Amino acid sequence: MRSTHRSRSRRIVRVTALAAIAVAFAGSLTACAGTSSDAAASSMTLEQKQKATSAADFGGMDALVAAANAEGKLNVITLPPSWANYGKIIAGFQKKYPGITIDSQNPNGSSADEVAAAKAQKGQDTAPDVFDLGTAVLRQNLDLLAPYKVSNWADIPDDFKDPNGTWFYDYTGLMSIGYDSSVITTPPTSINDLLGSQYQGKVAIKGDPTQANEAASAVYWATLQSGGTADDITPGVQFFSRLKQAGNFLSVLPTQATVSSGETPVVIQWSYNNLAWGPDGGSTGNPNWKTLVLPGVALGSYYNQAINVDAPHPAAARLWEEYLYSPEVQNLFLASGAYPSTLQAMVANNTVDQSVLQSVGEPPKNFVQFTSDQAAAAAKVLAASWSSAIG
Repeated sequence: MRSTHRSRSRRIVRVTALAAIAVAFAGSLTACAGTSSDAAASSMTLEQKQKATSAADFGGMDALVAAANAEGKLNVITLPPSWANYGKIIAGFQKKYPGITIDSQNPNGSSADEVAAAKAQKGQDTAPDVFDLGTAVLRQNLDLLAPYKVSNWADIPDDFKDPNGTWFYDYTGLMSIGYDSSVITTPPTSINDLLGSQYQGKVAIKGDPTQANEAASAVYWATLQSGGTADDITPGVQFFSRLKQAGNFLSVLPTQATVSSGETPVVIQWSYNNLAWGPDGGSTGNPNWKTLVLPGVALGSYYNQAINVDAPHPAAARLWEEYLYSPEVQNLFLASGAYPSTLQAMVANNTVDQSVLQSVGEPPKNFVQFTSDQAAAAAKVLAASWSSAIG
């Protein structure tokens, strides 16, 4: 499946440069069946499949496909169709592997909701098979994750993955401001502009920062834009406290529907989500919605792919990861404005869709991303101070 090229007018406003580092390219997926290893894969127990750390443990890629088809189902969770092109990605998987039905659960949930579902539904056929987690939540729940290395493991930079395959980065955006240009007639040029009267009751973030990585990242970004650092997010918490005191903080969970209706005129969220909620959203998008990455320090945050250690459909879970890390799907992430983790390898090996890369714009070479230690420390600060700051 190829991506549908998006409007060429949606380049994010930011002067950046692409840092392309050559990384070795590995082979792509095939969906052929009928090898002698298929029988061996079909005889594997649930526990054996849950412990498989590569396609080779099934007897190769063909056997993994056969085992996944035999399971016939895949449970994913908190993947809204407009988020990083997941609607097209899920549809593409089902077209490629028609014998596997995808159950997409709680699409508007958070990373914390993913973990809660895995714990509550452990041992049940409805439990999530795979995760798409923010770093802070992932760090707190490593015992829920099963090691696995996709076939093109070498395409993922070393600092983008756990050496044992417990987790691996998938994509990042940049923290951005989305705004309805029919309401906000003068776009902000600094974060402090959001404290002005033009933004009375208008500024929303994606949920509770103590539960959702995207909302937490809005606080981290406010920290950096306010002159703070990744080692102390207090300035970001203080900024949102001032936003609340000014009457500008809107306690509504923004969605594509609230943006289209005008209920949430300003949203701080990942660039790929703001892009998807604007003209690129088609009939469901807001034609007046603009996406802006402010000058100054940019914030990115790769989300993490991982497999549930108790996945009820462990072969399908592993096939899903193989699919996500194929150049085909990495280009779909890119088409949404989400920079995929294998982008450097795809640029070096000419598997990136150049027209899409030119349309989206090159990622900054120096954006800040919190380390796992910094994210864990920041999560503790949020847990201790967020409620009182915006109470």
